[in-house]
Amino acid sequence: MAKIPLFANWTWKLGIPEPFDGLASNVSTTYYSTYCTVATKKSTLHGPLLSAILAYMEMDTTLTPGSTSESAIGTQGEKTVVEYQSRTKEIHVVVFNKKNGKFQAGRYEDVTGSPRLYSLKDGNNTGTALFFALMPEAMTDDEFRENYDLLGKCKNDGFSDMDEAAKAAFILCDNLYRRIEGASTLSSGGIALNIPNTGNLSQLTTVNLNRNAYSPSSVLFGTFRILTGRAASPAAAAVSRDDFVNKFPLSQRTLTPKEELMVPRIEDWYVIPPEVTMICRHAQMTTDGCQPMRNFMMRGPAGTGKTEGAKAIAAGLGLPYLYYTCSANTEIYDFLGQMLPDTDGKTPFDKEYPTLEDIQMDPPSAYMKLTGTYDETITDAAVYDRLLEVMEQDAKAMASENTSGQHFRYVETPLITAIRNGYVIEIQEPTVIANPGVLVGLNALLDRCASITLTTGEVIKRHPDTVVVVTTNNNYAGCRDMNQSVISRMNLIMDMEEPDVDTLTERTMKVTGCTDKAVVSNMAASIQEISERCRETMINDGSCGVRELISWVQSYMVCGNALEAAKYTVLSSVSSDPENRADILSSCLEQKFAA
Repeated sequence: MAKIPLFANWTWKLGIPEPFDGLASNVSTTYYSTYCTVATKKSTLHGPLLSAILAYMEMDTTLTPGSTSESAIGTQGEKTVVEYQSRTKEIHVVVFNKKNGKFQAGRYEDVTGSPRLYSLKDGNNTGTALFFALMPEAMTDDEFRENYDLLGKCKNDGFSDMDEAAKAAFILCDNLYRRIEGASTLSSGGIALNIPNTGNLSQLTTVNLNRNAYSPSSVLFGTFRILTGRAASPAAAAVSRDDFVNKFPLSQRTLTPKEELMVPRIEDWYVIPPEVTMICRHAQMTTDGCQPMRNFMMRGPAGTGKTEGAKAIAAGLGLPYLYYTCSANTEIYDFLGQMLPDTDGKTPFDKEYPTLEDIQMDPPSAYMKLTGTYDETITDAAVYDRLLEVMEQDAKAMASENTSGQHFRYVETPLITAIRNGYVIEIQEPTVIANPGVLVGLNALLDRCASITLTTGEVIKRHPDTVVVVTTNNNYAGCRDMNQSVISRMNLIMDMEEPDVDTLTERTMKVTGCTDKAVVSNMAASIQEISERCRETMINDGSCGVRELISWVQSYMVCGNALEAAKYTVLSSVSSDPENRADILSSCLEQKFAA
């Protein structure tokens, strides 16, 4: 069975394009590539691959002068971007990153539409568009280029010599097949691809299309119709704080003084992302409908601003903000609240316990209130466990002095508080929960007829203003796939992309106050280079993103040496393995920041 979904068994059963569909056999033991090193030499024509080669020739003006092909191909740095006109007249847009072997893709019915999911399957999405995007990389091999030119000559001659054409076709198919499938064993010439076994490719996003994130910087052949750079939509345009804060009210409610203090304040350095504005607009403009949009998800790598985005959403809506951070041991009752020992409304010996919100917002301070010890490494889960222990001990001590009996009280969580009162609640990192069925227990609160029964027997109905924002990383160690029933209840799912170097530089300078733009820009570019290096070399036991960049710049402002500052911030965070840190230091930092 093929290791790469592009060559799944069903793809070999697809039809062969003209004029090769008339050959006596799709298999040849005479013609094969130099990459065929197995004992039994043979090659096989592959329909989607051969179709891509022929389509590329139709667009290649060096072979077809005056080409009228509706496909196009170009480059953007390390990426190849294509618009491939499929045989069903759909436009398949593909972005291929040759550094990590990943594809992003989308299907369009017309140039004005929105991208739909591209999934490799037996039917319209046979992978031809992906092979089409691989053509520039395939051409770097001399054998492939030689036989491509030979097949092009045969095509221009009307395929008058089918023997020569068949020879070139067999070698081309075998060449690319073995360079892809055997990439890990080849010393040179291999093309390593990273395609999920499901065949579901990362989807192009409308937000990034509006940002021109996929638009080619250089066009090789053809005319682009979709990736031409779109005018920014209202959601994508830069928004000032004055035009955003409290500009998307969901109702005419009046907040209490305490609630007003819970509405987040947008800091001066914060640049409001278009994804945040889009979520606020959807929440407000669907309020009068029968199914207002109130459940949103933001996912992406660490440091892309998901939590700050959730706070900004609350500021835009003018609503109080609460959050709940999930852990591997989170259970459904952790979301709904717990029964804790009570002493007629008084704490034993006049002791004041930290609240659940105190524990979540500042675990070390809550722990100090309980034990008198300030521990910066303490987690909210550990503090909560300690709270239960202390309350149980105090309750027993008080019971020994007062025989009136032990009572319990219900303590609700931030989620229930938000659901009850109509706040914005951010649920952080639900994909780390070990039991995937936990979030499913909240489906009743995510549905339109939203209500849930607490452990006290009270039925809580969801306030119509309540907004649930789920924020989660993707492809990180410990993260699991989210249950489909939860995903289906998200009204919008926003993929937060890593910011480009210019945005990263601007954001970091505003946060740190550093005015040396050249140095910060160089650091920002290095952070992206390090992240890419980690992906290529499978270094995944650390983190390298916006937070690390900010710490690096702050350290640089103190010590005045970028390389020295990197050792205490970026390198120490990127991996715990000394060999990995040494690799990053030598490959990404030493030459660039040498004194």
